[in-house]
Amino acid sequence: MYWIETEIEIAASPERIWSILMDFSAYPEWNPFIRSLSGDVTPGQLLRASIQLPGAKAMSFRPKVRVAEHLKELRWLGHLLLPGLFDGEHYFQLAALANGHMRFVQGEKFSGMLVSLFAARLGVSTKAGFVTMNAALKARAEREAGDGSMHQEISG
Repeated sequence: MYWIETEIEIAASPERIWSILMDFSAYPEWNPFIRSLSGDVTPGQLLRASIQLPGAKAMSFRPKVRVAEHLKELRWLGHLLLPGLFDGEHYFQLAALANGHMRFVQGEKFSGMLVSLFAARLGVSTKAGFVTMNAALKARAEREAGDGSMHQEISG
């Protein structure tokens, strides 16, 4: 098994961050890593996903939703060709911090017979994809949270 996990602190509400993560139609506007995502986030349902690692061609796959816990976690499992060859369990998690901010965690656990062949690339390019997405999510959530609070001050 090979595991990658990244995290970032975001100064926005869990509702704001979750709404951005669940607005799949907007992913092409802001998400440099997951270029498209669609489907029903009910456990057991299949999603359609297209990811693009830095400097690489986009890859499409059909992962199955494993966990969809509102404001807390979205997790899916995808396979390359057949289960057991190269499987990836991807997740997004939100956790509250003492300062009122949120911790966004993005990770993936890779398993299967072919994982060792790709481990070096996964450690560099996949992690870079996670980091760029995390930064883009933070920028979008904090910008939009700031826009909302300015609007409240002006109208209040």
